[in-house]
Order: sequence, then C-alpha cells, then structure tokens
Amino acid sequence: MAAPDQKSPNVLLQSLCCRLTGKSEAEVAHQFQYAVRVIGSNYAPTIERDEFLVSEKIKKELLKQRREADAALFSELHRKLQTQGVLKHRWSVLYLLLSLCEDPRKPSTRVGSYGALFAQALPRDAHSTPFYCTRPQSLALGYAEQRTGATGGGGTVVAAGPGALSASMGTSGISSLGVYSLNGPTHPPQSLLAGQQSGQPLGSRLAWALPVSSSPSSALAPTTSRPPLIPPALSNRGVRPRRDGDPNAEVSEAMLVRDLLYVFQGIDGKFIKMSAQENCYKMDSKVVVCKSLRDISSRLAELGWLHNKIRKYTDSRSLDRAFGLVGQSFCASLHQELQEYYRLLSVLHSQLQVEDDQGVNLGVDNSLTLRRLLVWTYDPKVRLKSLAALVDFCQGRKGGELASAVHAYTKTGDPQMRTLVQHILTLVSHPILNFLYRWIYDGELEDTYHEFFVASDPNVKTDRLWHDKYSLRKSMIPTFITMDQARKVLLIGKSINFLHQVCHDRTPPGKITPSSNSSDNPKDAAELLSDLEGAFQGKIDAAYFDTSKYLLDVLNRNYLLLEHVHAMRRYLLLGQGDFIRHLMDLLKPELARPATTLYQHNLTGILETAVRATNAQFDNAEILKRLDVRLLEVSPGDTGWDVFSLDYHVDGPIATVFTRECMGHYLRVFNFLWRAKRMEYTLTDIWKGQMCNAKLLKTMPELSGVLHQCHILASEMVHFIHQLQYFITFEVLECSWDELLKKVQQAQDLDHIIAAHEAFLDSIISRCLLDNNSRSMLNQLRAIFDQIIEFQSAQDTLYRSALEELSLRLQFDDRKKQREGEGEWGVTAEQEAEETKRRQDFQDTIPKMRSQLRILTHFYQGIVQQFLVLLMTSTDESLRFLSFRLDFNEHYKAREPRLRASIGAARGRRSSNI
Repeated sequence: MAAPDQKSPNVLLQSLCCRLTGKSEAEVAHQFQYAVRVIGSNYAPTIERDEFLVSEKIKKELLKQRREADAALFSELHRKLQTQGVLKHRWSVLYLLLSLCEDPRKPSTRVGSYGALFAQALPRDAHSTPFYCTRPQSLALGYAEQRTGATGGGGTVVAAGPGALSASMGTSGISSLGVYSLNGPTHPPQSLLAGQQSGQPLGSRLAWALPVSSSPSSALAPTTSRPPLIPPALSNRGVRPRRDGDPNAEVSEAMLVRDLLYVFQGIDGKFIKMSAQENCYKMDSKVVVCKSLRDISSRLAELGWLHNKIRKYTDSRSLDRAFGLVGQSFCASLHQELQEYYRLLSVLHSQLQVEDDQGVNLGVDNSLTLRRLLVWTYDPKVRLKSLAALVDFCQGRKGGELASAVHAYTKTGDPQMRTLVQHILTLVSHPILNFLYRWIYDGELEDTYHEFFVASDPNVKTDRLWHDKYSLRKSMIPTFITMDQARKVLLIGKSINFLHQVCHDRTPPGKITPSSNSSDNPKDAAELLSDLEGAFQGKIDAAYFDTSKYLLDVLNRNYLLLEHVHAMRRYLLLGQGDFIRHLMDLLKPELARPATTLYQHNLTGILETAVRATNAQFDNAEILKRLDVRLLEVSPGDTGWDVFSLDYHVDGPIATVFTRECMGHYLRVFNFLWRAKRMEYTLTDIWKGQMCNAKLLKTMPELSGVLHQCHILASEMVHFIHQLQYFITFEVLECSWDELLKKVQQAQDLDHIIAAHEAFLDSIISRCLLDNNSRSMLNQLRAIFDQIIEFQSAQDTLYRSALEELSLRLQFDDRKKQREGEGEWGVTAEQEAEETKRRQDFQDTIPKMRSQLRILTHFYQGIVQQFLVLLMTSTDESLRFLSFRLDFNEHYKAREPRLRASIGAARGRRSSNI
C-alpha cells in the first residue's frame, strides 16, 4: 500500500467513508472494509454503453405493463431524438430513466442482472470478420471463447454478431422491430434475465425480445404468462430423428431453422438450396418434412432471395466508377440497410447458439421455432421487399435520374416505407446538392461522371459561352427540383462564369452573393429536402437575384448595354431622323451610280460628314466608333441604292445580346426601311418636279392630259407610301420598342433581356413582312417599289422631252421677235414648215407617253390590289387594318372582285371569332 501522503486510492476511499458517515477513521473501519470488498469484487461488471439495448429494455418494460401505446410513443420520440443530435450522452439519459422506473420495493437486481445484460455487446467491427461471408461450417461463432470472460467471474462478456453500425443507425435499420402489434405484447422471458447470472451472451437487437432457453438459474425468476407462438401439439409432437445416412428420416424443425439462417445470408443450406432454373430457394422434394414446415420454410427462404437480389446489385455497382457519386451513395445506403439486417441475423444466431450450448431442444416453449422466426423476420422482409423493388426500378439509372427514381418511392402511404426511402434519398441526394452548391456559389462544375443536371461543352468558345457552353440535362433533373429551380441554378453558375471569362470581372463569388453552409453532411441535405419550398428555394432565389443583379449592373455600367440598344434603334432602325435624311441627301449622287463603281472609304467619309452635321455628333464616342458602312453582295445591274447598308460593330459581352443572328435581322430590317425611305425620298422628288414644272408647261396645252395623269398616279403612290411608312414607324417600330423597354426594365437576369430583344426583332421581322410566311406580300411590295422607280424614270423622261421642246419653242419665238425687231419677216416659209413639223413630231410622242403612263398605272394598281388581297388574308390583325387604310375610299375594292370577297370573308372570320 502506498504511503498516506501520496493520496492512494485506499486513503481517498477511507476519507470518503468518513465524510459520508461523519465518523472517525476507527469508527468507519467496518464500512471501509465493505467498500473495499465491493469495489474489488466481480459483483457489478462494466456496463456496455449500448443505447439501442437500453431503449429496447425500456420498451419491453412498457410492454410488460400492457402499455403498448406508450411503447410506440417512446419509440417515435427516441427516433426523433436520434435525428436531432441535441444530446451527446443519450445512453446515460436513457439508462437513468430505466433505473428510475424500477420498483424500489423489489429486490435490487439491477446490479446483478441489468449490468450483465448491458455487458452483452455486439462486436465493434462487423466488416472485419463478417459472419455472413463465411461458409456454413464457420457460421457458428466460437461461443466457448466468448464465454471465457463470463466464467471467470466478472470479466466483460463479448457477444456474437455483426453489429457494425452505431446505435443511431437504428432510425432507418431493417431490423427495427414492429412485430409487437402482430401477436399482441410480448413479455420478455424471465429466463432472459436470470440467464445472465451464468454469463450467457445476447445480441443487441432482439436479445430483449427473443425468448432465451431455460438455464439452471431460471427457476429463480417468475414464469411469464405469455403463450407460446406455436401450438404445443406442433412443438412437442414426436418426430423421427434424422441421422446421417438415413435419407428417409424426417428433418427436424431445429435443422430447418439452422438451414434458414444460412439461406438468409444467401448461402445454400443442407436442405434448402438456390434453384437456378426457378430463381428461388427451394427445398428438395426428396427431403422428408411435414407440409406445414415446408410451407413456412418456403416463405422464410424468400428473405434470402431478396437479400441476394440487393447484394448482387450493390456488389456489381460498388466497383463501377462510372456509376458516379450518386450511385455510390445509393449503394452505401443499401449497405447500411443490409448491415442492420445482418445485425438481426447475428442476434438470431446468438439465440440459436445459446440453445445449442445449453442442450435445449425445440420442444420447449421458449426455443426458436420456424413460426417465431416468421414473426421476427416479418418487418425485415417488408423492408427488403421495398429495397428489392427500388433496386429493380433503379436499374440502368445514374445521377439525377437515379435520385428521381428513389424520390418516386417516397410517395407512399406506408409511413415505415416512406421513412426508409427518405433516408436513402437523403444519402443519394447529398452529392447532387454538393454539385449544386459548388455551382451556384463558386461557378465550378466538377461532374466527372455526368450526374448533375447542368452540362458543360468544353469545345464552345468564349464568345458563345452564354448561349451554347452550358445547358440543362433534363433527364438528370431530380423530380424534387422544379424546372424553374433548375433554370435558376443554370443561370446562377452561368452568370458567374460569364463574369469571369467574358466580362473579365475579378470580383470573388463570395462578394457577389454570400455563400451559406452547403450540405456538408447528409443531415443538412435531409433538412433541405424536407423544406424544398422554404429554405432550399430561399437559397436558390437569393443566389439568383444577387448574381443576376450584379451581372446586369456590370453590363450597363462597364459595357453600356442599354446605350447600345438605343443606338440600334436610332441608326439601324432609322430612328435618328435628321441624321438619316442628311445622309440620304449626301449619298444620293453616289448611290445613283452603278454598284461596281462604289468605294467603301468614300461612303465612310460621307457617313462621318453626316454625323458631324447632325445631332448624332453628341452621342457617346463608344457608340459612334462602332457605326460603319457596309456594301452588300453586288448583282448585275445593281445601283448603289441596292447594296448600301449601315453597319454596327459589336464584340465582347454585348455580343451576347447582339448575336450574329440578331445583327443579320437588323441588316434585313435596315434594308427594308432604307428602301421604304428611298421611296418616300423619290416621291418627294417627283412632287417637286411636278410643282416646279407646272407653270412652265402651261404654255403647252397638249401636255395637260399627260400631266394630269402623272399627278393622279403620283398621288396614289404618295398615299400608299405615307400609310405604309406610318404603319411601319408607329405601329411596328414604336409599339415594339415601347414593349422592349418595359421588358428590359423588368428583366431579372440576362436571359430575360436576350429574350425580350429577340422578341422585339421577331415582331419587327414578321410585321415588316420579312418572315417566311409573308414572302408573297413582300414580293408584291417590292414590285410596288419598282413601279415607283419606273414612274420616276418615265416622268423624268416626259419632263425632259417637254422642257426640251419648250426650250426650242421659246428659242424660235425669240428669234422671230428679234427678226421682227430688225424690220424683217419673222420667219420664212421654210422655217415655219420646219417648226410645224417639229411640233407635230412632239405631239406624236404624247400618245406614246400617255400609253406608257396608262400601262404603268394599270400595272401599279394591279399589284396594289393583289397586295391588299394578301393583307386581308393575313392572320395579323394590324396588317388587315392596314389594308383598310390603304383603300379607305374603296377605290381598289370597286375594281377588284377578289378584294370584295376577301373583305367579306375577313369580316366573317372576325365576327365568328367574337
């Protein structure tokens, strides 16, 4: 013994006894000796801290008191407590509750019996020595070695069984018992408690529920009133013992029980083997056994077939790297469920081993029989059936598609199955949520096995990053994630990559949107999956709004996106009126020349002159430097008017909105508007010519009819072009532009702006008759434009010849007056005859001019009539209304019967629609 000054345990124990009793050292000598004996004895072995054993003991105590509802309530509360993770020492709390619920009037057997029961623990590493991987001969664990600690009189007892999982796995384990409701409450046999005095090992799962065979000390415990699970007649009936070499002997129930324990693990037994042809475990028909035992054995053998089905799937997929992280998580969840199943089998085997060691036969009420085995395996069988069905449904699926398949099985009315599948879904969806959070917070996509619903194409260049690089794999979108959420997830990560790679913005993603805690563990994933419309939706919305707002701010602040949109309207859509008119005046001499004689640098100089002379000079320099001239492909006979076009250079981030296709649409619209503007410019010149020459040609009365005809045709053309220009400028461009501005102001992300801009261009293309459906109307309109150009040419020819004739007549009159002033005859007979002949020749050309104008008018009116008929048959109401404005006085309606029929049909269609 150590010296007192060293504070040895004996000294400390003696001081404790003195303080508790309040006596001196001499007076507490008796109590001190007793305390030393208690501490040094084997009376109270070390208690194994197994939470599951304590919870099962509490439930059995409640069942013993006929409190089934309280037992079920306790089981549910314990399950919730395990999922919360609030308490760190749940075992201690449960053990305290168990101790407090004991009747203090009864003899205290807790130290002798409860301590021994809690000392019975499952092995801590089931994977290192799995009993289910051995041959049938090795299934029986060395029970003699396990009992060595107990027979020594106080050592810790080690029980058999693959208890690889911690107590927390009981929340989703296969072997959680739900069999009490099948046959009423099951009282624990008192031999179970008494058997601990002789050091009998028990399994952790069913050790409290399975009956344990009698032991020499079981007489000390009161007998239970619970009836046996099998009729006595069946249990005690005499059978002919089966001996080796006696094939005609009947197989005993104990041998079938042992055989089934092998079958439960997928191992062929002595009598029950796997039939490859029928794909099931089957007992040979030559085996002598009663029909009832054969039927029960067949029902029980299904458990082994289900086990094999699940195990085959996990074994084949676990080594497949291409199965991906989601698939591996699915296999891991199946492994967890199988480990709980193995834990149950370990307890069953331990029970059978106890019976063998004590020499108990099946005739005793507490022995393990086929019917009891059927009851104990009912709940595991239901779970394995669910898992097997899930495995069948998930064949050939991976990634998000696999998660969708698992999620489909959560839609069931069975709460136990729903809990099981939700636990599996939590593990399966964990990699998907990790992918998702890394994508929306960092813009990183590390999807090696193509499991995530966001796909990336590495071959796409930077200029097409927003449109083509990233896309959605619709088949990989889990069903618990909506299409709107998936679209937002795609936009978030795409916006981050667009900022970094295209906008060259170096702002860290953490400053754009504050990243929250990702699903670092399955519990976090379970919380998110349980609140998909709350927390999960909130995370996605917050990241979506922050990232999209920051991207739009960068585009508008650094790259002037909205100013470029306005520049397109002003220049390519002819919105800057003073600039367009002055440019056309400057370009008229150049564009009247053949297209092959034009040079782009000359036109560029004219463009710069027009910019400096109009309000366009006040635009941003970034806008003006992008404005340029473009010459289209030249065809034979083209003039400068046919090949000239304005151009606007776009690059960098703004090219994402103004794509190559969009700029092609702008080019088509500009050519159409430029041609319509040219028609307006041409008709203005025609009207100027008529007004200037009207007084000059009054002296030539023979031209009055032709000039009147020119005035009428010019008025028709002016009315047509003015109405067309009004329609294009106000009803098409301005209305569409106003709609575009509203959508841009309401846009929440770049996709909304792109969609609004494309809708704007589509509306202009279709209503300006530039789409494929309006090709016939556009051809008619171009023919009308050609008639206007031809009319200008004819009128110019008419005025040229008329002015030339007028000039000759005036010269003749001047010469005549001059000669008369000199006192001579005004003209000679020869000169007068020559003058008369020339005037007659001119008058002979007037019918030809009139005929030419009549033909031109006829062709023009015919084309306009056909154009109006096409407008009336259009599905666009605004185009039909344009036809009414073009023929407001029904001039063309009176000339064209088809137009009258079309108008009536259109009115009929409108009335039927109303």
